[in-house]
Amino acid sequence: MKALVYTAVKQLDLRDAPDPVPGPEDALIRIEAAGICGSDMHAWAGHDERRPAPLILGHEVAGTVIAGPMAGQRVAINPLVTCGTCRFCRAGRDNLCTTRQIISMPPREGGFAEYLAIPARNLVAIPDSISSQQASLAEPLACGWHAVRLGAAALDLPLDQARCLVIGGGAIGLGAALVLRAMGAGYISLSEPSPPRRAIAATQDGIETLDPSVALPKDVDLVIDGVGYGATRSAASTALRPGGVLVHIGLGDAGPGLDIRRATLQELSFIGTYTYTAADFREAAAAIFDGKLGALDWAQAVPLADGANAFARIAAGQVAAPKVTLIP
Repeated sequence: MKALVYTAVKQLDLRDAPDPVPGPEDALIRIEAAGICGSDMHAWAGHDERRPAPLILGHEVAGTVIAGPMAGQRVAINPLVTCGTCRFCRAGRDNLCTTRQIISMPPREGGFAEYLAIPARNLVAIPDSISSQQASLAEPLACGWHAVRLGAAALDLPLDQARCLVIGGGAIGLGAALVLRAMGAGYISLSEPSPPRRAIAATQDGIETLDPSVALPKDVDLVIDGVGYGATRSAASTALRPGGVLVHIGLGDAGPGLDIRRATLQELSFIGTYTYTAADFREAAAAIFDGKLGALDWAQAVPLADGANAFARIAAGQVAAPKVTLIP
């Protein structure tokens, strides 16, 4: 098969790769759309030791099953493969599975390729009304679904009365804002420094867009940091009212930024969130299929063969779209 292979720092090569060999519980999928995630960008830049070259990146995937269970069915793929038997899996917190694996990280190759094999239990059927490109957004939107669910549970007031701030206008941040809207949040603002990205977010009803260089709201009940840099953690700490909740999705860096003194004196809650549970993924996919998260027309499609150039353009800040989707 053809695959876009990460071969060295800032180097991606379209080359022949071995076809995946499905296991006894696996389905073989012909990939039709695979989104570029921020974690793919970190790996490409040489900043993720969990993803050493050579490796096929990509974990936001949709396609058609061509062999095995669900053959002939178009599917969205939950890329997180878990054991199903550890204490976390049994408790419904399978994203914390002690032996979790994710495609695009060894030992599992990713989705920037023509084919992928994965356990059939990781597949969600796609209705005919949803394109594969839209369905591939299930993964980043499931991250937002998981984050909002945990944040809402930690609040000391109903979500429909909460003032919410999302930091970041990429797919994670915009997705979280769309989930907040779908779940009935009282007020939603989204902070994004890029004017083109702010313009895209501004087309979504019910979401106020903000330039962080001008001002951010104060006394916010819930902040979702979809970026995860020291500066955004600092901004989140400042924006929260006493007793407020910060949900941290982004993995921008591991440096300081969170105001620990203020968090202690004002009893702020900090929740780190990683991916989603299998239930979160199914619920986010169902919300997409039901139209609850909007038209999802803000992703830019690029041929897989032009993937290396797409990575370079994203890194150079030349892409306004919150999401770039590679099409084999």
